Amino acid sequence: MLELLSEYRLEGLFVGLCTFLIIGICHPLVIKGEYYFGEKIKWWFLVAGIIFLVGSIAVDGVVASALLGVASFSSLWSIKEVSEQVERVRKGWFPANPARSGNNRKAEDKVR
Repeated sequence: MLELLSEYRLEGLFVGLCTFLIIGICHPLVIKGEYYFGEKIKWWFLVAGIIFLVGSIAVDGVVASALLGVASFSSLWSIKEVSEQVERVRKGWFPANPARSGNNRKAEDKVR
């Protein structure tokens, strides 16, 4: 498949499309991860980011290396997004998981 992309000079479009999909996948992962696991999901994003980073360095081929690099930095960026998601939940913009402890806040806290 990479030969086909190379022959028609479509590698850039392919990397762009995959970047769009990777970022699009990370957004719901942050939301659902924070909902079910809380802020501790950050550690999983850190581990994933490091694994993808090492893979990006270890792999031969520009396309594969670029995609692993995008996945790495998207995972690392998701760490920041989890913190922001916690704040969005605190403000009431997203629902809090009632099954997790620590979500028994007063209504006044949600408004702030």
